[in-house]
Amino acid sequence: MNLAAPSLDVAPDPTWHARLALDFQRRDAATILARREHVGPLRVQKALYPEGEGVCHAIVLHPPSGIAGGDDLHIAVKVDAGAHALLTTPGAGKWYRSAGPWAKQRLDFAVGADATLEWLPQESIVFDAARADMQSRIELDAAARFIGMDILCLGRRASGEGFDHGALQLDTRVQRGGQPLWLERGRLDGGSGLQASAAGLAGFSVSGTLLVAAPRIEPGLLAACRAVPLLESGAQCGITLLPDLLVARYLGHASEAARHWFFALWQLLRPALIGRDAQMPRIWNT
Repeated sequence: MNLAAPSLDVAPDPTWHARLALDFQRRDAATILARREHVGPLRVQKALYPEGEGVCHAIVLHPPSGIAGGDDLHIAVKVDAGAHALLTTPGAGKWYRSAGPWAKQRLDFAVGADATLEWLPQESIVFDAARADMQSRIELDAAARFIGMDILCLGRRASGEGFDHGALQLDTRVQRGGQPLWLERGRLDGGSGLQASAAGLAGFSVSGTLLVAAPRIEPGLLAACRAVPLLESGAQCGITLLPDLLVARYLGHASEAARHWFFALWQLLRPALIGRDAQMPRIWNT
């Protein structure tokens, strides 16, 4: 029998399609990582307990270290009733320039009754000519709490690179019991006037958002947050309190300064809303 030799003419797919699914559950006084499934280059290596067994920390790893055109990443996290999980990343995310295809990342978070999820990734650097599509869906049960941070750096300012080509799409939805708390959609084209407009980014290259969803956020807590100073000269910020939701915004040129301000807010908000002091993830200092 003659067997044909395998063809080597088919080029491998240069894009990554990755999925990560995590399920955190409460066991007695502990939160455990009960399910961890992945396809492609998205990983959580182990559960960490720097605060004790009540809060499970996890570091989401993306070994390619950057997201290119055609890549499609999906992170699904479920925090069951009474559990508490904190997720972060080991370094800045990078969205590389694309010759045409969109790079996509979708976050699907579900937080059960009286549970807490803290999503505190390090900043995302969107290279010039990248085509980045970022979607987030957060579904909260009764009395669930969510703290989410997002810092975007457009271009690489230190290298003299702006964001003159490409596009960025953002789509964020936070719901409690199926009812929307926060809906935000936007698109920014590279080189558009929105980057310089006072109604847009006001000429800044770094923008950040902190979303804090919790029942009964007291007005006094808003006043305390508004008193937190900025480290970066000329940067702008704003904080708004909506029913069950606090929204903090940052505009500047330094991602480290943005992260410092958000961390200072977190130091105020976490004890008041969750009953735990804020401890900076150790990976942020490496």
